[in-house]
Amino acid sequence: MRLITLALAALLLLIQYPLWLGKGGWLAVADLESQLAASRAKTEQLKARNAKLDSEVHDLREGLGAVEERARYELGMIKSNEIFVQVLRKDEKPAVMMTVPPPPPPPKESKKPQRPPED
Repeated sequence: MRLITLALAALLLLIQYPLWLGKGGWLAVADLESQLAASRAKTEQLKARNAKLDSEVHDLREGLGAVEERARYELGMIKSNEIFVQVLRKDEKPAVMMTVPPPPPPPKESKKPQRPPED
């Protein structure tokens, strides 16, 4: 009787092996599900990035506002008759200006009436 019990227990273990450790076992399925979840999360991140890039391309093609904004923030360009003010934190370096500063304005002439020269 003891031999039959041991044989049945061994058969039960042999049957359980493919269920737990086999090619389509629960452990393999759990591992594949975690890989699938990671892939889906990565796909969502890439979709969000692609949507952002698509929006940026649309803005650059359609309007001049995006081009002007990029020129201002990335290249440090300013329009003529515009004053550039930059506020820095303690650890920041000043931005490099890509535009040539305008020439200084000509000196203003005084509008006082001039006296005729005395003889």
